[in-house]
Amino acid sequence: MMRPPVKLWLCTQPTDMRCSYDGLAALVRRQLGQNPLSGHGFIFINRRRTQLKCLYFQAGGYCVWSKRLERGRFAALSAPAGQAITLSHAEFEALIEGLDLVVTKRRKRWHPKVSAA
Repeated sequence: MMRPPVKLWLCTQPTDMRCSYDGLAALVRRQLGQNPLSGHGFIFINRRRTQLKCLYFQAGGYCVWSKRLERGRFAALSAPAGQAITLSHAEFEALIEGLDLVVTKRRKRWHPKVSAA
């Protein structure tokens, strides 16, 4: 059964999409300074921003989820000097659905207080 990764990290440097499990795990260690066995999801996008891969470790093995766009590009997100960006699950969904996270603004919402009974 698929469980969502604990935390999502987006690598802001373009990635060669020929990389698979071991190549992406090496990039996680080398470029992001993270442990690919942590259960976190690591997102990589190619230079043209038309392909995306997400590597995560679950139940004793690596998983790779990928998406190739037939038209359009993924939003360009930047960080200082090759640092990774942490994404929420909602931001990841927005990214793969084609929303520009830089322009998008979250509106205020009312949330009822839950009392401990």
